[in-house]
Amino acid sequence: MRRRLLHLVLAPLVGVVLLATAPAGAAPPGPGDVYRPVRGPAAPAEYRYLQKTVPGEPIPRHAHENAAAQARELPTTGGRWKALGPTNIGGRIVSLALDPERADTLYAAAASGGIWRSTDAGRTFASAWPDSWTQAMGAVATGPDGALYAGTGEPNPGGGSITYEGTGLYRSGDGGRHWRRIGLRDSGAISAITVDPRDPRRIYVAAAGSLYNGGGDRGVYRSENGGKTWRRILSGANEFTGATEIIVRGKRLYAVLWDHRRTPELRTYGGVGSGIFRSDDDGKSWRRLGGGLPGQGPDVGRIGLAVAGEKAYAIVNRTGGSFEGFYASTDGGDHWRRTPADQRLTDSQSSFGWWFGKVWTDPKDPDHVHVAGVPLMTTKDGGATWSADDTSIHVDQHAMVWDPRRPGRVYLGNDGGVYRSDANGDGGWTKARHEPYTQLYSAALTPQDTGRISGGSQDNGSLRSWGGPRFNEYLGGDGEENLINPTDVDNVFACYQYGNCFRSTDGGDTLTYFADRTTYKRRNWFTPVVFDPKDPSVLYYGSEVVNRSSDGGVTWRPISPDLSGGPGPDPLYTNYGTITSIAPAGDGRTLYAGTDDGRVWVTEDLGAHWTKLVEGRSWVTRVVVDPRDPDRVYTTHSAYRSGSNKAHVYGSSDGGRTWRNLTGDLPDAPVNDLVLGHGGRLHIGTDQGVFTSRSGKPVWSRLGRGMPAVPVDDIEYDAGHRRLLAATFGRGFYELITN
Repeated sequence: MRRRLLHLVLAPLVGVVLLATAPAGAAPPGPGDVYRPVRGPAAPAEYRYLQKTVPGEPIPRHAHENAAAQARELPTTGGRWKALGPTNIGGRIVSLALDPERADTLYAAAASGGIWRSTDAGRTFASAWPDSWTQAMGAVATGPDGALYAGTGEPNPGGGSITYEGTGLYRSGDGGRHWRRIGLRDSGAISAITVDPRDPRRIYVAAAGSLYNGGGDRGVYRSENGGKTWRRILSGANEFTGATEIIVRGKRLYAVLWDHRRTPELRTYGGVGSGIFRSDDDGKSWRRLGGGLPGQGPDVGRIGLAVAGEKAYAIVNRTGGSFEGFYASTDGGDHWRRTPADQRLTDSQSSFGWWFGKVWTDPKDPDHVHVAGVPLMTTKDGGATWSADDTSIHVDQHAMVWDPRRPGRVYLGNDGGVYRSDANGDGGWTKARHEPYTQLYSAALTPQDTGRISGGSQDNGSLRSWGGPRFNEYLGGDGEENLINPTDVDNVFACYQYGNCFRSTDGGDTLTYFADRTTYKRRNWFTPVVFDPKDPSVLYYGSEVVNRSSDGGVTWRPISPDLSGGPGPDPLYTNYGTITSIAPAGDGRTLYAGTDDGRVWVTEDLGAHWTKLVEGRSWVTRVVVDPRDPDRVYTTHSAYRSGSNKAHVYGSSDGGRTWRNLTGDLPDAPVNDLVLGHGGRLHIGTDQGVFTSRSGKPVWSRLGRGMPAVPVDDIEYDAGHRRLLAATFGRGFYELITN
């Protein structure tokens, strides 16, 4: 059975939405009430940012790196994690580079999955980056001497990984086997690296900077000594102006600068600092290019630039994310003309042009140009006419490189992974077969079949390990909650963003939409759906109220009032004020719920009466109740803190009347999940991996060996087999057999 290319078209300007997917021959479901208050890559970005910050505060500088250092100080206990894949799905690739000394050797930078090397022309990839270092990537490049460079921190402000800032620039002299940091630790995110083709010791870096904190290492930097020292050769207009491109043409240099900032109240992806700059004297002086380009102003957003001899091309987007224009120059950028309007090109940027900002020219034909968008856009006449490819490749394009050894061979990186074309990128794409860097949001397992797992992934849908290739996509969009009935492996549930959920009785081959049967005003981007621990025909679904079904999800009724504090103040993220976790006890009466605004509630009579236990805590990521004791309950909480004494883990043995802070020596990082293990042990998934407490006290150890330093969004526990399944945001599924 052939796997179909399936995705959610995140383009409201186009007005087309593909809601769900199924194996070939099955008709996709067609729900009538698609709830999508925020669209495109902004949706997971907003969710991630609000979840991982203290309300009203930005993410502290170096928060992720500092937490990683704290995690490394803890002892390690337990066995070895086993990687389960997916290896055939892929994930977001933000940069590509070819090895100048080895034919068919390609390097790929995965957004939150590290650096990968292919030695077979992009068919299979193996890790070329230390598992114990940050996996957040922005750029990869090679020098003429074969040296490999990696810039950490993704510069694209969306897609869920924006909170994982980088730790600087790294160099490897042996193809990624060994690395060392060579500077720019405070760059936040690195967009591009260019090595002078005539002098491998001369390195240029475009540093985008922190999205949340001004200043630091941002702008264009140059090293004359292989990275021992650095000098900024182009600064921005303000402390939030960073660089996204640096192009070297002898003594003539081109750079793109971009104003972009995320505050607790607002995201502004453009400004007076955005523009194209050129130096004709090797970086000693620079001028902002005009001559027909949009003038300096607050509405200039992200820009993509390509230069081919005296020809240059630029795609310009507005601060809000919509397309502004595509421009061409025939005199090196002195003068520009806006190319003819084309609706397909306009639509390709949707409302989030800040997600792309890339233009690539054919090295043998400067009129043949590709542009990143939701589809891949192509012109063969310098921008006069355009075609779009949104059927043979995954959506959301980010990286491209031509292979000088193989005429016509082009490699492409997008949200689905790596593709290769031997037709100059004009179709004929083949996808990599082995690329284990999928970003997962959730995991599901069943004690009935240890080989059957599923989970939701970033822009690659809900994935399952049965019913086709391992793995295969059975519901599109951003995959969210996945469930497998513990007593019936064919009864499965899957959702895409904002609680658009489906049920199936044949393992996901056919899906029935049920979110329209629930009661809601607001639904979280990751809407919780849970089984009752005693009777899986009973399910709970959280909007701003708790919904209950007693017939396997066919019909639903609300059993609570609005448990949140109401919608938040953000006019763009209107669905704040939602339930994020539901925990039914084993007595059939007691039910706990947590919210994104830090409230925890309980009912002891199946919803007839609700008691607010706490409020004012950070975003509740999980509430867990002991199925044998309804009074034994735990809550976990998100947010990077800066001097705050709020806990990340609480426990109560009296039904939430009193609470103990169980954070102890955990790293100062969001805690995303908690499960109860054998003998009363606590296992938690965090942005810094999985940790365990043997005694249920605030003393923690890192659990298991062999898992990369990657965020763990979800963990599931199979008590009968004592196995723990972890969904990582960038390296797929991992499994550990616990003691």
